Amino acid sequence: MKGKFGQFRKSVEDGTRRIGRKAWILPVVLLAVAAAVVTIIVLAGRKPEPENIPVVQTQTVQTQDVEVYGEYPGTIRAQQFVEVRARVEGYLESMLFEEGSYVEKNQRLFIIDPRQYQATVDKDKAQLEKNKALAQQAERALRRIEPLYEQQAASQLDLDNAVANYETAKAEVQMSEADLAQSQLALGYTVVRSPISGYISERYVDIGTLVGPGGQSLLATIVKSDTVFVEFKMTDLDYQKSKARNVNFGQTDTSRTWAPYVRITLADKSVYPYSGLVDFADPQVDSKSGTFSVRARMPNPDHELLPGQFTSVTVLLDVRENTVVVPTKAISTEKTGSYIFVLRPNGTVEKRFIEIGPENGNNTIVERGLLAGEEIVVEGYHKLIHGMKARKV
Repeated sequence: MKGKFGQFRKSVEDGTRRIGRKAWILPVVLLAVAAAVVTIIVLAGRKPEPENIPVVQTQTVQTQDVEVYGEYPGTIRAQQFVEVRARVEGYLESMLFEEGSYVEKNQRLFIIDPRQYQATVDKDKAQLEKNKALAQQAERALRRIEPLYEQQAASQLDLDNAVANYETAKAEVQMSEADLAQSQLALGYTVVRSPISGYISERYVDIGTLVGPGGQSLLATIVKSDTVFVEFKMTDLDYQKSKARNVNFGQTDTSRTWAPYVRITLADKSVYPYSGLVDFADPQVDSKSGTFSVRARMPNPDHELLPGQFTSVTVLLDVRENTVVVPTKAISTEKTGSYIFVLRPNGTVEKRFIEIGPENGNNTIVERGLLAGEEIVVEGYHKLIHGMKARKV
């Protein structure tokens, strides 16, 4: 009995364990299925992530008239610089001006001892009067001999001698007049006058000094600087570029609507308020430096500019009409050249190589490769690759 009962008990326990294992597995399976269904539903409802498109800032290409400038070091030169010299020899007696002041043309500046020259004038005057008297005497003698010769009371020789004496006397008068004019001119040179109006320098000689041909002749200098010249040098390349654009510096061209004017910057970095015009360009290039000289005329009513002063010269070289310009910051450069990114209407970017010209402020002239109306990238181009999509702000 015990053996049969033990077998029965074991059969019951095994059945119970089988039933309990099935009861535990079923809920787990159902839970896993439910989780899978939920995951599928969630994944099915999620939107795909958008493509990573860079955002850029663009600008529409436009054309405008561009003024092209060049900068060069320059020097101020006086319009007139005159040396005042003694033209006759003598001792300097007096000075009739204030050093550094403004003097007028023909104003008396110096007096040289005139006594010897006055004596020469007096002597030449006396000689002239003597020769005039001799000429009158010779004329009277000729007038007397002429009727006698007609009456055959005087010979041909007498008439010829009378004519010769009269002609000689007239020549002596003319010589005396020339000597007197020369001596008067020398006397006039004892008063040294200003040849032009302008500012005079300090005197270079002291009173009492022997001046003139045998001594110190330079007495002072006068500078006329109401108008000054600004001189600077341009390169041969500048010349070639200007010729390519039919710009001839120093020559008047009525076909242009502009003129090559000049502005200068002073030593304190201030810009001079007046502008000048280029009026001369050297017709040949210096073979040593590869430059040619250019000169501009500049008004100087307040005498702010001084001859010999160094300055910075800004010259209008050209006016480019209807020219494509782009911000300089939008241009990149590599070994093969300069390029810019163009945003096409379909949203793709193009890496386009361009030919650039001179800079103008923050902009650069584009000679070739870009047309007005196209859209270029000015910000964010560093993250672009040719052919990729981009979105503008």
